[in-house]
Amino acid sequence: MVKDASGKRIGSGGGGYDVVLAEVVNLLEEARRSAARSVNAIMTATYWEIGRRIVEYEQSGQDKAQYGKKLIEKLSRDLSGRYKRGFSQMNLLNMRAFYLNYRDVQIQQTASVELNPEIQQTLSKELEPEKVQTATAQLASDQSGSAAQKSETSSRKSGVQHVASRFPLSWSHYVTFVRRVKTEQARSFYEAEALRNGWTVRQLSRQIESQFYERTALSRNKEAMLGRGADQIDEDTLTPEEEIKDPFVLEFLDLKDEYSESDLEGALIGRLESFLLELGGDFTFVGRQRRLRIGNEWFRVDLLFFHRRLRCLVVIDLKLGKFTPAAVGQMHFYLNYARENWTNADENPPVGLILCAEKNSAVAHYALEGLPNKVLAAEYITALPAESTLAAEVDEVRKRFNRR
Repeated sequence: MVKDASGKRIGSGGGGYDVVLAEVVNLLEEARRSAARSVNAIMTATYWEIGRRIVEYEQSGQDKAQYGKKLIEKLSRDLSGRYKRGFSQMNLLNMRAFYLNYRDVQIQQTASVELNPEIQQTLSKELEPEKVQTATAQLASDQSGSAAQKSETSSRKSGVQHVASRFPLSWSHYVTFVRRVKTEQARSFYEAEALRNGWTVRQLSRQIESQFYERTALSRNKEAMLGRGADQIDEDTLTPEEEIKDPFVLEFLDLKDEYSESDLEGALIGRLESFLLELGGDFTFVGRQRRLRIGNEWFRVDLLFFHRRLRCLVVIDLKLGKFTPAAVGQMHFYLNYARENWTNADENPPVGLILCAEKNSAVAHYALEGLPNKVLAAEYITALPAESTLAAEVDEVRKRFNRR
């Protein structure tokens, strides 16, 4: 039995007390998330300001490279001695790169954005106690001194808060952008999608690894690709849909305007190393024109690979023209044979990939849905349009997608 301070009974395990407890817990959790977001934003903005000061200080030196190296070394030594963690030379270089990559952003008060609960939880986890203490100590230090210093500190503090409104994601997200995303258009895309979909840092890294921006830019159905980015996938699961790109960029083949399926296959084998890089790091080549005999008839599989993490064979069928339902029946036929005759006891069932020049998403949906075998279809592109054209298309589609 629970009693209040005067000894009165509050409840006996029924709805009354449980409701109060649940509401208080919700309030505390929301306060915790809000505090974490606030401290995280101030910390990220402070790192941007530190990066700005490093760059400005470097620009005043004669030998900028040597000048900057000595500055980073000395700053790291002095700040680590005072704040212990968070100011290694690598992290200071990250702050410098962060400012250089975002120096031209429009720092202004933005509309309040309610983050996905999953990313709120992630931000809370990523804020180590030492980082919170460091940010708190920095703010406390700024508030000390004479009245004139307090006035200057207030202005500076207001400036950091102003900058903080531009960076709603965690510091780890921005480090990932700076280290792994090369162009401004791609950074803007990943930043907007991470915020909209509530990607954790690990999910963001997986999207970058899968070249989500590039595949969205090249896809004929960009809105469907953006919708896939909103799907919350368990971080520890691995699916063929994630591992098979769509579309594939085969510009390295240098094919002429007219070519046959055998020309395409020969070019892929001739540039096997480049093709493996385009497929992804976990694919290994097994063979080409792999023969299978059924009854008295012989058939051939165009290309056969093995995926190490999926632990399954991947059968690839090359098509010059459009994707057709008939191609699915043929692939289903190959996979049934491969499962019975080529798959080892410790391996998963094989996956089929129909690689075609053009794919209608609606036709593919109805042709591939509900099959006993896993069959995927992806397009390939042998020539890339200009990057500025792709970026403009992605931006326009994303605006329409968000409005809807």
